[in-house]
Amino acid sequence: MAAVRDVEIDPEGTFKYILVRLQRPGGEERRDIVRGTKAAEFHNHIFEKVNPEMEKLGYECKCLGGGKIDHNSKDKKIRVFGLSTGYGKADHSVTVELLKKVYTDYEITWSDDKK
Repeated sequence: MAAVRDVEIDPEGTFKYILVRLQRPGGEERRDIVRGTKAAEFHNHIFEKVNPEMEKLGYECKCLGGGKIDHNSKDKKIRVFGLSTGYGKADHSVTVELLKKVYTDYEITWSDDKK
């Protein structure tokens, strides 16, 4: 699982994101990853891209929920908020912990606000 990055998000802007659980078929080991991009009109577009990539590596994927990320690289701030109509709200606190591993010098917050 080390070959898969914890976080892949756009470097700037406000965009949709999903929290995805990876697991080997029949295996106990599992890991959560964050994926987000402005290119996705809907949350399922992100999952439709991630799922085949992870299947090629031998993982089963499950979307745990979604939301939005506001990424301000100039001020080194990330805000996680909102929800996915199709997948429900991701556990933003889990998302923030994953983001903190990558963006160590950022101020990262979350809320249940819709906007």
